[in-house]
Amino acid sequence: MGVESKNGAQLEKILDGFTINWMNMRNARTGELVWEQEWPANWKTEEISAEIPATIMKCKEVSRELNFTSAQEIKDLSLTQRVFLGNACLEEWHFDFGFVIPGSTNSWQSTIEAADEQDMLNPAEISGMVRIETSFMSGAEEFNRSVVRIFYV
Repeated sequence: MGVESKNGAQLEKILDGFTINWMNMRNARTGELVWEQEWPANWKTEEISAEIPATIMKCKEVSRELNFTSAQEIKDLSLTQRVFLGNACLEEWHFDFGFVIPGSTNSWQSTIEAADEQDMLNPAEISGMVRIETSFMSGAEEFNRSVVRIFYV
């Protein structure tokens, strides 16, 4: 998951100094914590897995909080997430954070609205088949792409 760009050396520095500390998801309407996980060190280079309670699929809105540390300045941090079931991309979301101060730890909270109940898939049937691919961007350039496989428990 290397970086190929005219700014490759700078993007490598950003990636080397960028750490996801933890992530959580809450029912955005009630604030109830549904899932939380410290992030494994190998997230930058390998597919990782997350065991998420199937009850998350009943939430009308989910609040996701991502806690990260950056050693480097990032002028315009954003991410794009694609949700795959097998090889089919079901959803794509874009989130903007903005300027990141060098040497800072930040929390980034986003709210995601769920599909209508009749459009929701059965978590027992799709567990282990869902992958979330996240592209981390500095401006228009990707500095990492990570993959998380979702298991509903």
